[in-house]
Amino acid sequence: MDVDPRFTLANERTFLAWIRTALGLLAGAAALDTIDTGWPESAVRTLAATLAVTAIVSMGIAWNRWRRVQQAIESGAPARVGTSHLVPAVGVAIVGAGVLVLILT
Repeated sequence: MDVDPRFTLANERTFLAWIRTALGLLAGAAALDTIDTGWPESAVRTLAATLAVTAIVSMGIAWNRWRRVQQAIESGAPARVGTSHLVPAVGVAIVGAGVLVLILT
């Protein structure tokens, strides 16, 4: 079966969007750890580490999602996407709540 290249390219763009998100999370982690905020160092390091872990997990999800969707495209089967998009959302929400607490205290 010939695969329409538009589907493959759309899958690739989605993969790259996940990678861009992960890179942004890593940049945020590095910035948070580098900038002197005056907040307790342990709290800043915990928030930065949470962003970095979220980035690493997002990269793994990106690869797995790309691979599963590509296999579905090639086989003609429906692609099951799941709820993997919640990982970066939850990670950023946790860090956002932590930053809010640090700002307000």
